[in-house]
Amino acid sequence: MTRTLAIAALLTPCLILADTSAGATSPRDSSKRASTPIVGADGARTIEPVAQGFINAVQVYPFADGAIYHVITAPERVTDIALQPGETLVAVASGDTARWVIGDTISGSATERRTHVLVKPFSAGLATNLVITTDRRTYHLNLTSRTKSAMAALSWTYPQDALIALKRTAAAAEAAAPVAAGVEVEQLHFNYAVSGDRPAWRPLRAFDDGRQTFIEFPATLAVGEAPPIFLVDGKGEAQLVNYRVKGRFYVVDRIFDVAELRLGTKHQQIVQIRRVAEGAPKRRGS
Repeated sequence: MTRTLAIAALLTPCLILADTSAGATSPRDSSKRASTPIVGADGARTIEPVAQGFINAVQVYPFADGAIYHVITAPERVTDIALQPGETLVAVASGDTARWVIGDTISGSATERRTHVLVKPFSAGLATNLVITTDRRTYHLNLTSRTKSAMAALSWTYPQDALIALKRTAAAAEAAAPVAAGVEVEQLHFNYAVSGDRPAWRPLRAFDDGRQTFIEFPATLAVGEAPPIFLVDGKGEAQLVNYRVKGRFYVVDRIFDVAELRLGTKHQQIVQIRRVAEGAPKRRGS
């Protein structure tokens, strides 16, 4: 017994030295740090209602992924949570279904069809969370109940959707814009022959206005890989040329005699565009 205690006494200082050495962390310190809670994590992400956010009786939040929206409710009052028009409800889940009444309904039709999630607490002083999933996004809400001052309704604006719609409108406007402005039909020259391979992107025709050359492609150009264009000199040497893409057209800011569109490496597809004399017959294969 005495020998056992002596061995223990000898080992104890060694353990203490090991625990207090530089860079070491004692089990007690690790346990303390691991159990430290992250205080206010939800609060930092929660968006509160503000007076400036009300449009009539509806609190309107800007939607952001990962945000939590505070919804203030009251007994004997129904709060309407309105989703985006056209959005389809998938599921609604709440942390407390015993002391809250939660349901959903629909308003409008066709493109204006809108889902409404309706919530009502049984008493004041309650708190829970609500998760709403749809075919477009997930909403996270914190519900609290008070004696008075319930929010009648809330909805969202969708800045990301607005940005996407703006980009689509700009792209559509650009596609609908003329390839070149201020060009008279009488100034156009269509004396170009197209020959070579016949890929899906083979140009329909080429023409110029005396300053620029326009190469018109089929609609399939938008769904496949676009070929670069090379100018070919009198020695047969090809050099990459700058061009712009406007819809289905390549616009080259110069007039050329011979150009080639090339795509691929091992099995390269080549289409040649050659300017011919006005009224001259086109080459076979064009």
